[in-house]
Amino acid sequence: MRTIKQLHAAYRDDIGDLTTRRPVPGPGLDRIGPFLFLNHHGPQVYRPGNNGLPFGPHPHRGFETVTFILDGVLAHHDTGGHESVIDAGGVQWMTAGSGLIHAEVSPPSFKRDGGSLEILQLWLNLPARLKMTAPRYSGVQKNDLVRVPLAGGQGELELVAGAFEGQRGPISSLTGAFMSVVRLAAGAKAVLPAPAARAVFLYVVKGDVLIAGKPVAQWHLVELNDDGDTLALEALGDCVLLFGHADELNEPVVAHGPFVMNTAEEIRQAFADYQAGAFNGTGPLKGLVD
Repeated sequence: MRTIKQLHAAYRDDIGDLTTRRPVPGPGLDRIGPFLFLNHHGPQVYRPGNNGLPFGPHPHRGFETVTFILDGVLAHHDTGGHESVIDAGGVQWMTAGSGLIHAEVSPPSFKRDGGSLEILQLWLNLPARLKMTAPRYSGVQKNDLVRVPLAGGQGELELVAGAFEGQRGPISSLTGAFMSVVRLAAGAKAVLPAPAARAVFLYVVKGDVLIAGKPVAQWHLVELNDDGDTLALEALGDCVLLFGHADELNEPVVAHGPFVMNTAEEIRQAFADYQAGAFNGTGPLKGLVD
C-alpha cells in the first residue's frame, strides 16, 4: 500500500464572483509529476441574470486541460473547430498541443436562469515529443462514462481515461494517463491500483476519507510516497475524489501564463506565434482573436 508523504490544502483564489480553490501549484508543491495545476470552482449557486463563467478566449500550448463538470453546465469552443455543451457529470479533454485558443463559458440558458455550479479543471503536461502535436478535443457526457462498482456497491469509479477491471474509459489519452472520479458512501472501503513509479493524483473534492489509514478532509491534495502499487481508501462520510495516475516525464518544465514548454526559448516562441495569429485556426473563435 502506498503511504502519504504530505497533505496540501487548497487555498482560496477567487476569480471575480467565482469561488475558486487551488491545491496545486501552491506553497511547497509546484506539481505532481505531469499534473501541473488544479482549479476547483464552486460549489456555489448563481442567481438568474448572472454573467456566467469568466473564461473567454485565451490561448494554450504544450499541455492538456481536463475539465470535470460536477454540477451545472459548460460550453466550449475553440479555434480547432470544436464546440460542445457538457452537462453535469460530464468531462471535456482538450489537447492544446501546438496551440489553439479556446473559451469555456456558461451557455445563455445558465446566464438567464442561474443554477448550481461546481467544476474542476486539471492541467496535464505533455512530453517534449508531443508538445507540438495537433490539437484535439473530446467532450463526454455523464452517460458516456464507464461506471465500475466499488466496495460491494457502496461506491463507484467513473472511468474517464485508461483501463480498470477490464473496462476502458471513453477518452484515449496520448500519454497513457489514467483519470477517474471516485464516489464512496459513508463506511465504504476500497483498494485502487496505484502503479509503482507512476505519479498519482488524488484530490478530495467532497467529504472526509481515510487514505492509507490517515484522515484527510475535503479540499486537500494528497501527495503519496512511491512505496507501493495500491491505495487504500475508507470513506468517513459520503465523499468524492479525483483520482488519476500517469508516467513521470523527468523533463524540464518551463511555464509562463497559458503556455507550458521545456525551455524559455520555446515560451518566447509560443508568445510570438500567438501574436502572429498562428493559433487562430479556422474555428468559431477566428473573428474574436484579432
